[in-house]
Amino acid sequence: MSSNDREIESFSEPEARAELDRLHDVLDKADRAYFERDAPEMADAEYDALKRRYQALEIAFPELRRPDSLSGRVAGAPVEGFAKVRHAVPMLSLAKAYTDQDVLDFIERGRRFFERDKDLEIAFTAEPKIDGLSASLRYENGVLVQGATRGDGTVGEDITANLRTIADIPHRLAGSGWPETIEVRGEVYMSFAEFEALKARAAADGKKEYVNPRNTAAGSLRQKDAAVTASRNLNFFAYAWGFASSDPAPTQYEAVRKFAEWGFRISPLMVRASSAEELIAHYRLIETQRSSLGYDIDGVVYKVDQLELQRRWGFVTGEPRWAVAHKFPAEQAATVVRGIDIQVGRTGTLAPVARLAPVSVGGVVVENVTLHNEDYIRGIDSTGAPIRGEVPIDIRVGDTVVIQRAGDVIPQIVRVVLEKRPSEAVPYEFPHVCPVCGSPATRELNANTGKEDSRRRCTGELICPAQAIERLRHFVSRGAMDIEGLGAENIDLFFNAGLVRTAADIFTLKDRRPEVQRALAERREAQARQREAASGKTRKNVRGVEDRNFEGLDKLFAAIDARREPELDRFIFALGIRHIGETTAAVLARTFSTIEEVIRVGKETAAHADDPHAVFPSVDGIGDTVIEALIDFFGNERNDEVLDALLTQVHPRPYVVTVSATSEVAGKTVVFTGSLEKLTRGEAKAMAERLGPRWRAR
Repeated sequence: MSSNDREIESFSEPEARAELDRLHDVLDKADRAYFERDAPEMADAEYDALKRRYQALEIAFPELRRPDSLSGRVAGAPVEGFAKVRHAVPMLSLAKAYTDQDVLDFIERGRRFFERDKDLEIAFTAEPKIDGLSASLRYENGVLVQGATRGDGTVGEDITANLRTIADIPHRLAGSGWPETIEVRGEVYMSFAEFEALKARAAADGKKEYVNPRNTAAGSLRQKDAAVTASRNLNFFAYAWGFASSDPAPTQYEAVRKFAEWGFRISPLMVRASSAEELIAHYRLIETQRSSLGYDIDGVVYKVDQLELQRRWGFVTGEPRWAVAHKFPAEQAATVVRGIDIQVGRTGTLAPVARLAPVSVGGVVVENVTLHNEDYIRGIDSTGAPIRGEVPIDIRVGDTVVIQRAGDVIPQIVRVVLEKRPSEAVPYEFPHVCPVCGSPATRELNANTGKEDSRRRCTGELICPAQAIERLRHFVSRGAMDIEGLGAENIDLFFNAGLVRTAADIFTLKDRRPEVQRALAERREAQARQREAASGKTRKNVRGVEDRNFEGLDKLFAAIDARREPELDRFIFALGIRHIGETTAAVLARTFSTIEEVIRVGKETAAHADDPHAVFPSVDGIGDTVIEALIDFFGNERNDEVLDALLTQVHPRPYVVTVSATSEVAGKTVVFTGSLEKLTRGEAKAMAERLGPRWRAR
């Protein structure tokens, strides 16, 4: 049984700490993907389940609650590039309901909370949950003075100029009766018709493909050039407010109706109800109309109508108690499995992917879906129990399968249509060798459970090109070495051109400037030819690829040189050792202080793999899983040469605590708020940790 499956009551304190840290890293990464890059990586239901487990661990082990706990955080950090706006009233997220029973429980919680008011009648509103980007509009004396994104719920980005381009947002409020100051809130979205028109224009110009209306709307709203935003024809529905010098009305329903009088678009599907049955009935009605609305919705939001009751019921952990979002089940469609490919990840995991006959699900064309691991393909989970139906049903090439986008984001296979299985379809044979380097691919045995790991991994490590390129991508990523300008696209280019095969090669790129320039020129030339082919136009006066002037090359080399003396914890994390995330890397850095000591302890522990605890010290937060990962890494001689070469180019700074226990900052909590002018938040965090105090970003 994995830590994911264990009952929280069975955890020891060190196990609970490790599980809390693991969940923190997973949830933080998901937040950044969704809110900062507008690129969701996790289904809503999966995210919510992990968040509930995270909060349950904090309740069961309150002494382990981290200073940077995610429980009260709404979203990711504000995106760099726009001025920051501190919301006078936080923009909170909503609790989720996935079943009718969840809705009944929500109503019952309200009844219990107000049970002393025997004759109290609680009314509710119900309205579609628009799938777009939240925005807050500040009006003073009826004039729009500022518009902002939600950001992390406390601080957002100032996108006033872009919001002014949206026709649904009045620059001056109409009618009368509006408060002297009010922050009107709502959702910016893109209609299906506009999304298809944009895709057609992009295809004709040979530009990038757009994934879905929600991501496209978010990207359009964060353009530096407001003219680009204006060209996207975005829309806005108003449905709430933040700070207001006076209530717009006594109830939620009447307040939203006021918004319409002031010139805003509001949802025509908003109603007032007095019971759970009425709310669920309206949910069913909206669900039947979902496909014909012309824009994305992913559920229905219920709110207590009376503002006074909202205030009395209050808030909990970043969410209002008086509201809940009733999510729709994922849409489904049938298609055919055309093939199964194996991708090799950074840690050597063989990840199977089904290639599908293209099919539209919820407005998005799906062609690929993850198959997770070989047991999943066979139709069983880690315990051997069937995962599709009452008996194990495998997935084969040629099968007709029903897929859905879980949480309207991640495609997944729901079931196999056995009656349509071709007679020639045969069970899929999962490879036992790496398809990239030919090294054996094995399933490790979990010493604690005696069971095999669900994933098969390539044993080639640094000699495997697939692992090498993924390791390099990780090495330069934001949380690791954070080398600006050296993203996945350039890593792929330089690797395939033979310019970068190990991390050390990155730091000698400047010595091979002509080769780097030529690789970049050839890529640019290939891209230009693709645009020509797509548009049917031919360029004139094309210069040779050797003659191009790459103004950003010196900037790239400078960014590389700036990372020759990284923080020790960043460097350890950048090495890409399995099971060592940012939190664990920081623990190792604090414990051993220098990279030389980390290597010494790692090698000695690997040399005593039969009894590692005789060598490796007892460290709070470092368990057997991490120790085994260190043994695997430092016990592999192929890693020695790569690490030695890297350390001739890079010199990690020692992790030094410069404060005594009696210092004024020892044991304190340092809170970073707003933007930092001379440091990244990661660098500021590292400096604070070296001074002794706990840290928290806001």
